[in-house]
Amino acid sequence: MKQVMIVRSDLKMGKGKIAAQCCHGCLGAYKKANPNKVKEWEKTGMAKVTCKVGSLDELLELKKLASANNVPHCLVVDAGKTQLPTSTTTVLAIGPDNDKIIDKITGNLKLL
Repeated sequence: MKQVMIVRSDLKMGKGKIAAQCCHGCLGAYKKANPNKVKEWEKTGMAKVTCKVGSLDELLELKKLASANNVPHCLVVDAGKTQLPTSTTTVLAIGPDNDKIIDKITGNLKLL
């Protein structure tokens, strides 16, 4: 069981901004997850992985794959109060769910 946060590297966000956006995604996807899978994820250490993509198009393709595979996910759109313009899509969080299912979607991505 794991959860993956996928960050847009083309935005050149600062480390703190990335952390905040990943937290928004983590909680958003967590709220949508199957309660039984959440319990299993919690029992196994709540693994989280952070990866990157180079564009919004890549992020949206992964969102489509998550939807098609019925994996809980959350697309994070920034409020525009600090580093980014309002409504900038920053992160996609996928899971928690089974490793094999998530790896079908994110297995070829590079770590952040």
